[in-house]
Amino acid sequence: MQLRYNFRLYPTVGQQQSLAQAFGCARVVFNDALAIRQQAFRESRRVSDAELSKLLTESKKTPQRLWLAEVSAVVLQQALADLNTAYRNFFGSVTGTRKGGKVAPPRFRSRKDNRQAIRFTKNARFAVTAGRKLRLPKIGDVSVRWSRDLPSDPSSVTVVKDAAGRYFASFVVEVDEQPLPVSDSEVGIDLGLTTFAVLSNGKTIDNPRFLRRAERKLGKAQRMLSRKEKGGKNRAKARVEVARAHARVADTRRDWAHKQSTMIIRDNQAVFVEDLCVKGLARTRLAKSVHDAGWGMFTRMLEEKAARYGRVFSKVDRFFPSSQLCSVCGVVSGKKPLHVREWMCVCGTVHDRDLNAAMNIHAAGRAEWLNACGGTVSPAA
Repeated sequence: MQLRYNFRLYPTVGQQQSLAQAFGCARVVFNDALAIRQQAFRESRRVSDAELSKLLTESKKTPQRLWLAEVSAVVLQQALADLNTAYRNFFGSVTGTRKGGKVAPPRFRSRKDNRQAIRFTKNARFAVTAGRKLRLPKIGDVSVRWSRDLPSDPSSVTVVKDAAGRYFASFVVEVDEQPLPVSDSEVGIDLGLTTFAVLSNGKTIDNPRFLRRAERKLGKAQRMLSRKEKGGKNRAKARVEVARAHARVADTRRDWAHKQSTMIIRDNQAVFVEDLCVKGLARTRLAKSVHDAGWGMFTRMLEEKAARYGRVFSKVDRFFPSSQLCSVCGVVSGKKPLHVREWMCVCGTVHDRDLNAAMNIHAAGRAEWLNACGGTVSPAA
């Protein structure tokens, strides 16, 4: 399986200028190719990927695009590949052959975009030097802050500059599955806002609320930005400070989610969660809290780590009435407002809302898993 390993880069001033030039050239090639494809669509004709590549080669010989030859050709070809992928995703979404939400058609890239990225493949002959630096063609040897070793030779590396002005190298590497020792424990997880997660075994994970805790500093940085004159250097510096404040929150949330998901996967052989509609919940009055919780990122980490470490991961249908169903007698008692945290079933059992939901998610997920594996779902007589 393929994984991404991200590391912080520290380019020199000259290397930053070379990277900015590469970012700009990739952006221009992407926009030129997008304009050609849009024009072809209006004229009811088709432009193949090979034709776009040929047009790129010819454009580098013209006075208007002569400077494209100053950067690695692989970077420009990968910009075309990104456009082709974007169109395939768009057409797949329109025809229904692509899973997931609707995908919009590709749009023109701007030099003001918060994120800039270029990609080098093996054809570019990038390398990690003996001095532990990343050698990039026509850029040089860039210092890397290595937090761990790469498990194998990378097939590509993407250099990213984020809104906070930080540089990262994202390596794509091939790794083998590393099955953990078999565990007898299984768990269902009910995600929430008051408590981030309640597990069917009774354990709870508190909601850290990283964004809420940082709101005071974020508000101060945002007010400083609003007072700066538009177009000035001080405003640009203040914008970076706001981006850095948000990056600290995002980094802290991601690190916390990695630790919690690793702990759950390590301790349980099977993990079942509810397939929440995060996009829909993000349109409600709870939008800020939903985004702050990061449910989507957390469940994605669980799924990826389960596949890597030989665990079972399954999502329960989002319309499954986990909060309405009694985990003891199976009676559905109807919808309950969010402020109802405990309720009594007709069988006399008093339920904690979240724990009961987690137990129902575990039971439903386990039934689907056994059914898919051909096992016995119904209890023995």
